[in-house]
Amino acid sequence: MSNPTERRERLKELYATSRGCVRCPQLAETRRQVVFGAGNADADLMFVGEAPGKHEDEQGLPFVGQAGKLLDQLLAEVGLARGDVFICNTLKCRPPGNRDPHPIEIDNCQGYLFDQVAYVRPKVVCTLGNFATKLLRGDQTGVTRVHGQEELRVIGTRAVRLYPLYHPAAALYTRAMLDVLRADFARIPELLALPEPDHPAPDAPPEPAVPEPEIAAEPGVAADPEPEPATAPQLGLF
Repeated sequence: MSNPTERRERLKELYATSRGCVRCPQLAETRRQVVFGAGNADADLMFVGEAPGKHEDEQGLPFVGQAGKLLDQLLAEVGLARGDVFICNTLKCRPPGNRDPHPIEIDNCQGYLFDQVAYVRPKVVCTLGNFATKLLRGDQTGVTRVHGQEELRVIGTRAVRLYPLYHPAAALYTRAMLDVLRADFARIPELLALPEPDHPAPDAPPEPAVPEPEIAAEPGVAADPEPEPATAPQLGLF
């Protein structure tokens, strides 16, 4: 599926499906809205974080708090902007109280992420923090041991250069951590300049990894609902 228009349409369909997802009952009940992801639908670079926080849950966009501001700064330092990349999270819903994602929640949500990789087709995927790193590496090794070390990995049907990084939140108040993160970011342009990895199978339109979820009577509405966000600001694609 190499046609950008077709891939964008499939991404929009996936977004529409995710908005009604109730596979994780607690998250479906407590979220304000699904935070699907945002950015360039044809990006060569994708960032995958942990889960939405309070501000992301309110605005429906990923990385809009202090960690997001630092991410924007780090991108600018290597000649990139948010509109050049695609940003999403391992979970699409905020865990109550910003607790860690539960393993079953990661399992329930990973199909959305794998489909996002299939439809955006990035060359490089940067994992931000432990949860994304462990999921996409298929290994329990923490980011402390593997940050800044690129490797070829297959995510769903796509081969990518996986590049683990510390989460920007970890560098907000620690100068030494910020220096490490900045040094790792400095290598991103050279990774983007490398040829696209060979893929394990012919690039055919993938079957959606996420089954059609059960749709609640009022999908995605929390106890204190916010107005439903417009599609364009959520995805930044149209």
